Amino acid sequence: MAIDGKAVKAGLEGGLLGGVIIWIYEAIVWVGVQHQMPLQGIPRNATGLVFGKPAQESLGLAAYVLGTGIHFAFALTWGVVFALIWPSFRRRGWEATLIGLFYAVFLWIVMHLAIAIVGDDHPNYLDPAVIIGGFMSHFFFAVPLALHVKRRLQPA
Repeated sequence: MAIDGKAVKAGLEGGLLGGVIIWIYEAIVWVGVQHQMPLQGIPRNATGLVFGKPAQESLGLAAYVLGTGIHFAFALTWGVVFALIWPSFRRRGWEATLIGLFYAVFLWIVMHLAIAIVGDDHPNYLDPAVIIGGFMSHFFFAVPLALHVKRRLQPA
């Protein structure tokens, strides 16, 4: 099976778009409304989730670069995955927004299971605020991603 270059490009663009929008959501909600972290904590957050808070603190400024790299590597990868599966849903008549909502839930579950597996320094995933906040942030990633991919991959 050949990989569709147009789909990969659309997925990379959509993943980048979603990765930026999820950070805007986190800045408004997690920082501005809920006061969960300072604004400068957003780029390094992924470092702490993957390697633990002690590693995040020990890396200093490098935690910002590493966290940004981790964040966008996952955002771009998940964008390409969506773009590659989207055509099969489009052929069946599914709406991209609906698939994006389901994709967001899937991503939250997979990402947070992975975070729980790699270490024990993670948010309390049984806390309703963490669950709701996590789902909401992933909606702000997956829905713009889905709509961008839908638009870019529309049949001519």
